[in-house]
Amino acid sequence: MNDEEQQEYRRVYTGSEVNVQHLQNLLEEEGIATRVRNDFDSGLRAGFGGGLPGQVLLFAKSKDYEKALRITNETFPDSD
Repeated sequence: MNDEEQQEYRRVYTGSEVNVQHLQNLLEEEGIATRVRNDFDSGLRAGFGGGLPGQVLLFAKSKDYEKALRITNETFPDSD
């Protein structure tokens, strides 16, 4: 994700790939555009370490951040 995209998106969840995919589907059903970033896999592909295994980041459009965060908290109430 480049700098311009980072300003356009905000992180709403960090967790397993399975949880991120589920939440991404829920958000997109509500019309919220999302992006996924997996620093660990990206680091492996580039030939160096980075990120934590099993930790994937989900971002939602900044304009939809509050709605995305509400859905995230309803879906995974024990997450940070």
